[in-house]
Amino acid sequence: MTRISDVIVIGAGITGCATAFFAARAGLSVTVLERDLPVSGTTSRCEGNILVSDKELGPELELMQYSLSVWTGELAEFGHLWEFERKGGIIVASRESSLASLERVTTAQRSFGITASALSSDDLRKLEPHVTDAALGAAHYPEDSQVQPILAAAEMLRLARAAGATLVTRAPVTALLRDGDRVIGARTPSGDFTAAQVVNAAGSWAGEVAALADVAVPILPRRGFVMVTEPLPPRVFHKVYAAEYIDNVGSADAGLQASPVVEGTPAGTILIGSSRERVGFDGTVSTEALRTIAAHAIDLFPFLERTRIMRHYHGFRPYCPDHLPVIGPDPRAPGLWHACGHEGAGIGLAAGTGKLLAQALVGDDPELPLDPFRPERFGDGAAWTTNEHEEASA
Repeated sequence: MTRISDVIVIGAGITGCATAFFAARAGLSVTVLERDLPVSGTTSRCEGNILVSDKELGPELELMQYSLSVWTGELAEFGHLWEFERKGGIIVASRESSLASLERVTTAQRSFGITASALSSDDLRKLEPHVTDAALGAAHYPEDSQVQPILAAAEMLRLARAAGATLVTRAPVTALLRDGDRVIGARTPSGDFTAAQVVNAAGSWAGEVAALADVAVPILPRRGFVMVTEPLPPRVFHKVYAAEYIDNVGSADAGLQASPVVEGTPAGTILIGSSRERVGFDGTVSTEALRTIAAHAIDLFPFLERTRIMRHYHGFRPYCPDHLPVIGPDPRAPGLWHACGHEGAGIGLAAGTGKLLAQALVGDDPELPLDPFRPERFGDGAAWTTNEHEEASA
């Protein structure tokens, strides 16, 4: 049986849900195909960051600024549904070299319109009294924000369905339907679905979906762990991380990297990250990663040494070799669009990605040009794919 829509969205993570929401609100008929249950992948295994502080100058920072304006503008009326909080971010430097690098970064970001202020060690301790005594200084980013990621995706999907979107669960896409070169739909165990446009929002599995259309999008999983403490009285008041975190975000190294990211939640628990490593879809719990994360977090907030860890979780972030997401129509397979490769910035970038795609899907010019994120920038993808797999297996 074939079902016809204007748009099929493959994947019900945060990016797919945001795309479905904005497309449905724009008047398009939308079908969301989810291989398992909604929000069961990476979106359910992350911290919910909406950060400008860790972005280098360029297209990703522009997209984050745009996305933040959507979170705080068009989506502001729904913020209570997903616990939106503009808590602000603080980057801490505990070495003279790190402090000098941080000053260079904040100067450059301010020229790009980012609000960032330098903090002396005394100023830092007024904002975060429990931070390490080794801190020499910091930078404060009041625009950095947070949402509860599961709620954000689930509520966007609910709003999309209220606007007419259809959700089909436990419907893995096994083939993309073609009419000549054009992609016209998707085949699943639940049946065939056709549409004028098909959006690949499959997260860490987006490369596999693209391959069904014989195009290469070199998205690879990058495993990351997060630990959750017992509930405590308020002790961490911002998202606080060490300056080394920015280098780890932008690194292409396949091995384990970890730098402390610590933040409190409304429930009193403290979220502790972060780690990055490319190990394919290996879901094994890494005691090495957890030990390293814990040690770095204690260095940043010494009181954590006496705090019990209640649980930990991990997921696979959709890593792209050039550290830019893949957004827009794929001229190599007309009818196929991509919204993937956001890695650890996916929650923050989802609102902007979804709105820009909806604008393009209805035939309008997106408010922010999508050219830097074009899928065909990888060519046939052979070199990217080969090199990445060689690194991962080394």
